Amino acid sequence: MKLIIAVVQDKDSNRLSNALIKSNFRATKLASTGGFLKAGNTTFMIGVEDEKIDEAIGVIKANCKVRDQLVSSVSPVGGTTDSYIPFPIEVQVGGAAVFVVPVEKFEHF
Repeated sequence: MKLIIAVVQDKDSNRLSNALIKSNFRATKLASTGGFLKAGNTTFMIGVEDEKIDEAIGVIKANCKVRDQLVSSVSPVGGTTDSYIPFPIEVQVGGAAVFVVPVEKFEHF
């Protein structure tokens, strides 16, 4: 048995949750915050039998899309460090960060 930990953007959270249920995967959903954009995201913990890992990852991949987003970067004005103005830059967000870790023991009560 393995534990899949998938960190996804909030925009993909409900779609992924519904798809996991349709595919008969049980998941625990946790609210989390990313370090890069300091934006909300969702972490799914999914217990999976070894032979179903690829299927679960396929569900995640099909429901979590990378998208471009404008964010404000702060740049110094005129070479001084006293004055800063926000400068929009485009970054890719979304998709999923997926970790698969072994489970030593699992019990369900």
